[in-house]
Amino acid sequence: MTSPPPGPYTLRPALPSDMPTIVHRHGTLYSKEQGYRADLAAGVAKTILDDFTSNHDPASERCWVAENNNNNNSDNNSEDRFIGCVLLVHDKSEESYKCAKLRLLLVEPSARGLGLGGELIRQCTRFARGAGYERIRLWTNSGLTGARRLYVKEGYRMVREEEDQTFGVTVQAEFWELVL
Repeated sequence: MTSPPPGPYTLRPALPSDMPTIVHRHGTLYSKEQGYRADLAAGVAKTILDDFTSNHDPASERCWVAENNNNNNSDNNSEDRFIGCVLLVHDKSEESYKCAKLRLLLVEPSARGLGLGGELIRQCTRFARGAGYERIRLWTNSGLTGARRLYVKEGYRMVREEEDQTFGVTVQAEFWELVL
């Protein structure tokens, strides 16, 4: 009896060598799709990842990378197979140690519609529950309609919104929360 073929993607814990790809893809994709200045979007991703790598607690924080299973040419490097990522970190702005932040959710256009975005979000939820968090918070904006639909499906609710110009364009920033 043979095992079923693998799905279209694999999720795995991120490696230090993945961090430049995550930064680069955030800058490139958000610049192209949302009109953000590429240097700002990449800078934000780098700042978040620098904090994660220097202060990472593996018991309470995790970064996942999704790779394309259908791009198995041995000449391809990790960046060629990269199709998404997400980060779950402890919310250091919260006095309680029971709150996490979902950050840097990204699904490449070629992988949209495969269920990957929802799976990355569910991965964060499962991990957060196992780590003892009571809630997860995130920041997004009204223009990211696909991600917003996935957050609603997972049970998140918007708790606050405000105008923001962080990335060189005016956006309606949204703060969402999931009670676990």
